[in-house]
Amino acid sequence: MEKIEHTTVPTNGINMHVASIGTGPRAILFLHGFPELWYTWRHQLLSLSSLGYRCIAPDLRGYGDTDSPSPAAQYTSFHVVGDLVGLLDALEIQQVFLVGHDWGATIAWHLSLFRPDRVKALVNTSVPFRSRASSHVPPMTAARAVLGDDFYMCRFQEVGVMEAEFAAMDTKIVMTKFLGHRDPNPPRIPRETGFAGLPDPPAFPSWLSQEDVGYYAAKFEKTGFTGGLNYYRSIDLTWEMMGPWTGAKVMVPVKFIAGELDLTLKFPGTEEYIEGGRFKEEVPLLEEIVVLKGVGHFLNEESPEEVTKHIYDFFSQF
Repeated sequence: MEKIEHTTVPTNGINMHVASIGTGPRAILFLHGFPELWYTWRHQLLSLSSLGYRCIAPDLRGYGDTDSPSPAAQYTSFHVVGDLVGLLDALEIQQVFLVGHDWGATIAWHLSLFRPDRVKALVNTSVPFRSRASSHVPPMTAARAVLGDDFYMCRFQEVGVMEAEFAAMDTKIVMTKFLGHRDPNPPRIPRETGFAGLPDPPAFPSWLSQEDVGYYAAKFEKTGFTGGLNYYRSIDLTWEMMGPWTGAKVMVPVKFIAGELDLTLKFPGTEEYIEGGRFKEEVPLLEEIVVLKGVGHFLNEESPEEVTKHIYDFFSQF
């Protein structure tokens, strides 16, 4: 880990913390999700840099050592994609291989949609692409109608509420509840019991160390969770702004990976969307869909060697 370099890059009006390792013209940009950091890609950074890639993993806007603008309205996909285009410009990289997970997957889809000229190929995980044409109402309106007000994305909408629930707990316990989550059903946080009332993982995740949890906890104790929650609070605004891209397709080569126990696969209609061919219609250059047996949502940490091999095998074609 000491070989990984840490720098700060000014981009799109913010200062972005970037972890990187490796040299050469073949660069991979890794995008993390919630509640994660550049650190979620630590295994891939070390492995893929040893195979000849220049590996770059920023803390996204609102996370870790990157700036956290205050208004939730500054966390749309347009803002975050703008940060990444500025980052690539600052690093003088014209085109990258791209890897995303969770919210990072959503941003990776949108970077590929808005600026396909900057993406050579994409390995995306957990969250499939959904075009603007897939919903005729704002996403949070649809989520409330189907999954109710206790659905976690709905509970994340009210500014300050979840922040207070997290602040009332030991941050290491908060992180362990998130990272150790194994129930593939859509998560709910009942108001009566709050986040603290959710069951603890039956065992500490074997793929995490206390040092790993401590790293995450230290960063979130410093920044709080508002930056990460603001991505959820800007979902409807991003949807509104994407009107010009209604029906647009992702036109870069793609491999998609998900864990068999990944909660995102159990969102209503998602498995049908993937297996029924609509996913391929939205992403015409989708070459492969991989489901990792017995693996949960945080697949890049839980099964790092397998995920790294899938990334390498796909990108080595180009």
